[in-house]
Amino acid sequence: MSTNTDTDYDLIVIGAGVGGFDAAKHATHRGLKTALVECRDMGGTCINRGCIPSKALLAAAGTLRKIQHTEIFGISVEGIHYDRAKVAAHAMGVVEKIRTDMTKTTEKMGITVLRGKAKLLEPQKVHIETDSGIQTITAKDIILATGSEPFVPPGIEIDHHTVYTSDEGVRLEQVPPRIVIIGSGYIGLEFSDIYSTLGAQVTIIEALDQLFPGFDPDIGRMAERILIKPRNIRTMKGVLAKKITPGRPVRIELSTGETLETDAVLVATGRRPNSQNLGLEELGLETERGFIPVDNRMATAIPHLWAIGDVTGKMMLAHTASAQGVVAVENILGHERSMDYRSIPAAAFTHPEIGFVGLTEPQAKAEGYKVGIVRTYFGGNSKAIAQGETDGICKLVFDQESGELLGAHILGPEASLIVQECSAAIAKRDKIESLARLVHTHPTLSEVLDEAYKRAAG
Repeated sequence: MSTNTDTDYDLIVIGAGVGGFDAAKHATHRGLKTALVECRDMGGTCINRGCIPSKALLAAAGTLRKIQHTEIFGISVEGIHYDRAKVAAHAMGVVEKIRTDMTKTTEKMGITVLRGKAKLLEPQKVHIETDSGIQTITAKDIILATGSEPFVPPGIEIDHHTVYTSDEGVRLEQVPPRIVIIGSGYIGLEFSDIYSTLGAQVTIIEALDQLFPGFDPDIGRMAERILIKPRNIRTMKGVLAKKITPGRPVRIELSTGETLETDAVLVATGRRPNSQNLGLEELGLETERGFIPVDNRMATAIPHLWAIGDVTGKMMLAHTASAQGVVAVENILGHERSMDYRSIPAAAFTHPEIGFVGLTEPQAKAEGYKVGIVRTYFGGNSKAIAQGETDGICKLVFDQESGELLGAHILGPEASLIVQECSAAIAKRDKIESLARLVHTHPTLSEVLDEAYKRAAG
């Protein structure tokens, strides 16, 4: 239990997104008197405008896609249609359910939730602007978990109706006949899956010379072949959208000199940290492109001040923020903990999915490893064949000298689940030789890993 009497709280967490929420839960569970400050909705971007509503939309799109391809099982379905408003309502209902559950959890655990905009006055003092006035509270330690927001490049005008970001996209207020998606990262890729399944003509504009630059090259090429080319999706690579003007139609001026007209534009060009107006400059804490520098313990350069999640720029994923929150709390308690980013998996919930963890082949080579790779394919997997989902690849990256598994990159059914096994292996720095002795249930999709381990072990 807390024994602190010099401050109002043992810990103040600023930002009630997934990372801040989990940090507050863990701190309270460990006996710290904790306050959680939030200026918007409980759950932050992930629950309200990101992971959760987008996955609800993808679940609807995936269900529709499956219904459209039942003939291989001898099942005929006629008169398939969807109700956009009901699809959107389902997504928002999921958001409300999870947000309400989070609020109930804070109440049950005795976490003080303060609504308002926070600013640091000192490393251990916070000024909060609330609807009822100004409140000042103190704590022995403070965790900044203020998250991020969509980045909109210069020249792009947002009107939130015809030109918008994922914040508006998850509400599915429309399925435009034609939509242009700016950016081919995982956000753009997931929305291309949603919109194309629901009947829109999709165009993806990518400023770089290759699509899906964040993925291993083999996965990027396979994604283009499976997720783009067979669908109602057009791509433009190495092209910059210099100016976008909202309206009906929306006008897009390209770096090629060409002008496109479309019904809507979704801007998916990355995210920027919410570090403005937190009082960091007054405390002498410098940011790097807006991101708050931290070490692997999640400590900033100022004692008793910590930062987690997107605002640190380490890995802009909700589960990364959660892990960082736990690490920060453990270090606050005096238990040395550090982050292991290599073992944190990520996924794109397209149909089929993409799951990956660790180093890509180019990254491993750049770090000086003697790189070995193996590839296996879902086309030879019994379970995939049985369920009619044979498109996909599993690629392992390993160190030929030590045998250590360095990375795993999977495109195929349930890839987000399959890759978790590799995440655990990388966390333990397992060797291919020991992984090849694991026994996988037959018939399961996870046998793509079984085959890959055995091939790598020779």
